[in-house]
Amino acid sequence: MSSDRFAQARTLGCVSIELSDRPDVNGGRVPEYQVDAPGAGGRSYQVRTYGCQMNVHDSERIAGLLEDAGYVRADDGDDADLVVFNTCAIRENADNKLYGNLSHLAPVKSDRPGMQIAVGGCLAQKDKDSVLRKAPWVDVVFGTHNIGSLPTLLERARHNESAQVEILESLERFPSTLPAKRDSAYSGWVSVSVGCNNTCTFCIVPSLRGKEVDRRPGDVLAEVSALVEQGVLEVTLLGQNVNAYGMSFADPDQPRNRGAFAELLRACGEIDGLERVRFTSPHPAEFTDDVIDAMAETPNVCPQLHMPLQSGSDRILKSMRRSYRQRKFLGILEKVRAAMPHAAITTDIIVGFPGETEEDFQQTLDVVAAARFSSAFTFQYSPRPGTPAATMADQVPPEVVGERYRRLIELQEKICLEENQRLLGTEVELLVVADEGRKSADTGRRTGRARDGRLVHFAHHEQAGDEAIRPGDIVTTRVTGAAPHHLIADAGVDGHRRTRAGDAHAEARMPTTPPVGVGLGMPTIGVAPVEPVTVGCSGGCG
Repeated sequence: MSSDRFAQARTLGCVSIELSDRPDVNGGRVPEYQVDAPGAGGRSYQVRTYGCQMNVHDSERIAGLLEDAGYVRADDGDDADLVVFNTCAIRENADNKLYGNLSHLAPVKSDRPGMQIAVGGCLAQKDKDSVLRKAPWVDVVFGTHNIGSLPTLLERARHNESAQVEILESLERFPSTLPAKRDSAYSGWVSVSVGCNNTCTFCIVPSLRGKEVDRRPGDVLAEVSALVEQGVLEVTLLGQNVNAYGMSFADPDQPRNRGAFAELLRACGEIDGLERVRFTSPHPAEFTDDVIDAMAETPNVCPQLHMPLQSGSDRILKSMRRSYRQRKFLGILEKVRAAMPHAAITTDIIVGFPGETEEDFQQTLDVVAAARFSSAFTFQYSPRPGTPAATMADQVPPEVVGERYRRLIELQEKICLEENQRLLGTEVELLVVADEGRKSADTGRRTGRARDGRLVHFAHHEQAGDEAIRPGDIVTTRVTGAAPHHLIADAGVDGHRRTRAGDAHAEARMPTTPPVGVGLGMPTIGVAPVEPVTVGCSGGCG
């Protein structure tokens, strides 16, 4: 798609509510999205989220569905009539954490007639019927592909007084075709795709989330615009492999376009009021120069890049089925820094992958030393059932993994501190974030996020006549101190700009987005669709 056509598509994404009924596991029909679940009015809910940004965003969809069905969010600390667990299956202790929490709720539910518990997400997709076998007091189990069924499954479980399980094996529609109740007045998640086409041997995500399916660009941009219209300043584009966007469009009328993600970034630059654009996560094997150019040339795209390394050893990368090597990875970082000298680059690293030798691990340390990551998410390898790596020979002993992990942390902490110290005396623009923790109370500092993603704790010496600084506002200040994981700015605030996002946060108005798009390019089955609400115009996407 040309840049002109791509920019035009921004105005052509329609926002619609779609209905689709299909068989459930009991032979009945479950509407994919039901605005009003009978009997739900006034019941309180709580969603407990584990795992990645995808799960956080899915929980916003779950909240939107429940509120449209008549539920109300429970206040913090209050017992809820409904508790939904949105689970993760990546880490080894995910199962123990879920079932431990479910056990704690069993006596609560016994003493609270009418209370319901639902389990969804990746662990539910993986375990299916075993959730009820281990926790028979659960009312609903649903998977990653059928979030939209939740309100009706809850109502059916209540009516039939029996547990309901529905796990689909493939996605029928994008989560974006469901409403969302957002968790932040100033920052929002927007999915560009779901699923993943990679076959990394340590990762269970493709079997739980399915093959990659890309949304139409007009739908993505319509959702971004809908958030911005409600005051959101910052949007993060989400995908398991965002830079593969454009190669797996669900819409058969949308031609494959290897340059689609770079064009999407540039189109985001044309949305008035959108001040910051981030994305996660790209894959080094498919990261192309046009994305670097788009980042450098689009003012509201932040100078921040999360580039997963996983290992610095070519031999281990091959065993992981990561289709790049050390030289390519470092070459990408060199190009990014040539185009954006002040870019902050973060990464993921796995220590102790099966077969990793001391020489392999040393190569990882060498890459870390050369890459100078501003931050790293580091993991000790743990086998996940269902992945090829779980059955590989030469599993590394836990004590060896732990010792290597400590050495990696020591090196990366040293680099983080040195890189942060280089910023002493520089001016930073911060998006103020909500941080009411003990540390803030003890120090009197507020917290903001710099454009490069770094966390900055800043002091504000309030004077008579000063306007209050709210989460969602923009401030400028100067860095006076550094720690490995944050910066300090104690020189006072040089500038403060009040924003619509700050107004919304102060009034506790979280954005809500209606259903956006037309699912997976498939016609609605069985039920006439609700008249769509349009953004821009009523046409299709270019």
